[in-house]
Amino acid sequence: MSLNSLILSTLDNLNVPVNPLNYSGSAQTYITFFEYDQRAGVEADDGEIATVYYIQLDIYSPGNYLSLVKQVKGSMKRAGFKKNAETEMYENDTKLFHKVLRFYFISETEE
Repeated sequence: MSLNSLILSTLDNLNVPVNPLNYSGSAQTYITFFEYDQRAGVEADDGEIATVYYIQLDIYSPGNYLSLVKQVKGSMKRAGFKKNAETEMYENDTKLFHKVLRFYFISETEE
C-alpha cells in the first residue's frame, strides 16, 4: 500500500475531505497532506532495510477544530504514525484556522 493510500484510509472515517497536496472543493473544513522528507531509517549489509517517511497534515476550518484534531491524532497513532511536531495558525486570506500536524512513519523496505 502506498503512503498516500495509507493516510487516506486512516482518515477516511472523519467525514471531512482529505486530499494530497491541495483541496479545491467547497467544504469549509478539510485536510490536506504531503510527504516532506524520506530517508533511510535502518541500514545493514550496505543496504536500506527501513525507510522513515515524514508527512505533514494541514487541517483547515472556519471554527473550532479541536475535536477533529483529536480524532486525527488518534487515527494516525492507531495506524502506526508518530507525531513529531504541531502548531497552529490563522489564514487571514481565507479566514480559516489552520492546524499543522507532522508525523513520521517507519516502514520496512521492500526488496
